[in-house]
Amino acid sequence: MHLSIQRLVELDLPLGDWALFGSGPLLLRGWIDEVGDLDVVSRGPAWQKVKEHGNLAVLPDGNQIVEAGAGVTVGRTWLYGDFAIDDLIDTAEMIDGIPCVRLEHVISYKRLADRPKDRVHLEIIESKKP
Repeated sequence: MHLSIQRLVELDLPLGDWALFGSGPLLLRGWIDEVGDLDVVSRGPAWQKVKEHGNLAVLPDGNQIVEAGAGVTVGRTWLYGDFAIDDLIDTAEMIDGIPCVRLEHVISYKRLADRPKDRVHLEIIESKKP
């Protein structure tokens, strides 16, 4: 198991109040082998719990994140696009016991971010989609 995934599982966040976003869902699907970090969106009880297990940081835009160790970053907002966090969490799909933001939202995010790694990931997604 990837070290970041292992750390995320160890946090034991309450299901229904968080979801893995960014490149994490691709890692869990086995479509990529590495990620720089795991990005998690959270709310309510999951946010409260993760604050007990990591370092709270304030981003330049004023948003807060928790750096939970082993490359796991948890926040209550998303930097790119206009995503409704509640919708991302409420519609998450389970992959190997971990709630993941649905692929269509990952695609939207990666198109908006448009970094070199996002372009590569979009090509991978396109090649894997049925």
